[in-house]
Amino acid sequence: MSIVLAFAAASLFAIGTHLVLQRKLSRIIIGLALLSHGANVLLMTSGRGGVAPIIGSGDVTDFSDPLPQALALTTIVITFGVTALLLAMAYRSWLLTNDDEVDDEVDDDVIDSDVLRGGWHDKEVDDELSPEEPGVDA
Repeated sequence: MSIVLAFAAASLFAIGTHLVLQRKLSRIIIGLALLSHGANVLLMTSGRGGVAPIIGSGDVTDFSDPLPQALALTTIVITFGVTALLLAMAYRSWLLTNDDEVDDEVDDDVIDSDVLRGGWHDKEVDDELSPEEPGVDA
């Protein structure tokens, strides 16, 4: 049974990662939800086994570990907050552009082309990054 749960967690991680790399905000939100579900399945699989940790109900050495359950609850709370933030951003993007696709930034294209050519060639950026030493003429 644990192999099936491990395969389910791996599938959720793979599909979630694929969706997070998309350009639509709705797919990114669904991808993050799938990633968190994969983390919860993995945590529950790791903490499986044993009896419920209720004092007085059995031998202490047979209790299951409650730490993965606490971590899963923490994962759920953090995922809820991140999802609420992303839904607000997607709604605002929809109001402004009537689309939820993330556009390319013009500056990103300039940086990509400079890096592909072998370095920075912008004089202003070079001056900010390496100020001239006193007494050295350019």
